[in-house]
Amino acid sequence: MFSRDMGIDLGTANTLVYVKGKGIVVNEPSVVAVNTVTHEVLAVGNEAKEMIGRTPGNIVAIRPMKDGVIADFDITQAMLRYFIDKAYTRSMFGPKPRVVVCVPSGVTEVEKRAVMEATIGAGAKTNDAYLIEEPMAASIGAGLPVEEPSGSMVVDIGGGTSEVAVISLGGIVTSTSLRVAGDEIDSYIINYIKKEYNLAIGERTAEEIKINIGCAYPKGKEEQMEIRGRDLISGLPKTASVTSNEILEAISEPIYSIIDCIKQTLEATPPELAADVMEFGITLTGGGALLSGLDKLITKETGMPVNIANEPLNCVVMGTGLVLEHIETLRSVLLSPKKLRM
Repeated sequence: MFSRDMGIDLGTANTLVYVKGKGIVVNEPSVVAVNTVTHEVLAVGNEAKEMIGRTPGNIVAIRPMKDGVIADFDITQAMLRYFIDKAYTRSMFGPKPRVVVCVPSGVTEVEKRAVMEATIGAGAKTNDAYLIEEPMAASIGAGLPVEEPSGSMVVDIGGGTSEVAVISLGGIVTSTSLRVAGDEIDSYIINYIKKEYNLAIGERTAEEIKINIGCAYPKGKEEQMEIRGRDLISGLPKTASVTSNEILEAISEPIYSIIDCIKQTLEATPPELAADVMEFGITLTGGGALLSGLDKLITKETGMPVNIANEPLNCVVMGTGLVLEHIETLRSVLLSPKKLRM
C-alpha cells in the first residue's frame, strides 16, 4: 500500500514534496506560467521557470509565493494542486491525503489560514491538513535533538525568508523571522551590476553569479565570471567580467542584516540555552547555507561555532517527512487546524 501522507515545503523559490515511505518525490521551482487574457495556468515548476524573462506579452511567469507567504491565492492553490497530484495519484473515490505544510515562523494568523485554505482547496483532507513552522522542521531535518531539554539554534536561509530560532523541549523558545534571504541577495547583485557596469541582468543570471562566485567572506583566491546582459546606454547585448570580491561587496548589506537577526535572537535567548548553543554551535540550513564563507563570517561576528547541515536544501522537507513518520510522538510540534479556524 502506498502512503497518502505528504509533507510540503512550500518555499518562495522551490517547492519540495515528501511522501511517507517514498521520500522526496517532487523538487521543482515555485513558479507558475499564466495566460493573462484567459487566466489559464499553462505550466508549473521546471517548465514554468524556463519561461521566466522569455515569455510573449500575454503570458507571464510568476512566483505566487513572496517572502514565504502567499502573494496570489488562486495561483498558489493551482500550483499546490499540481504538486499534490504529481506526488499522489488519487482515484475518484480514494481518500484524500493527510498534508503537513511548512510556514515561516513570523507569519500572521491570516497568512497561516490562507496556506491552510489553499492546501485544503488543492485536495488535502480537511481535518488532516497541518502547518509546521519552518525552523522547527529544519531542526528536525538537520537531526538536532529538538525534544531534549537542551538548546539547539538553527538558521534557515531560504529564498524569501531567513528564520533564526532557538529550540528546546519540542518548542521554539525564541525566534526571529527576517524577510531578507536568497531573493534579496539576488536583487542586490542585479543593482550592483546595473550601477557599476551599466548592464541589465535578469534574476537567473544573478542567481548563477551568487552560486558560482558569490561569497560572504573573502576567498583565498579571487574568482572571475563572465556575464551577459543588456547595455543600458546602447541597448545592445554586452558581456562583462565580475569578480568574487565585487560580489562580496555587493551582497554585504543583506548578509549583515541576517547576522544582526542572529545576534538579536541570541540576545533574547535564556542564559542556560545560550550556553548550550555556545557548546553545540549554530546549524545552518536552507539554500543560503551553501553561500561560500557564510559559516566563517557568522563565527567571526558571534564567536559561536557554526555547522552546515548535511543536506541544507532538503532539511525543511525532510523534517516535515520525519514528523509524518512519527506523527503520534511529534504531534506537539504541529500547528493544529482547529487552532487556526475561527
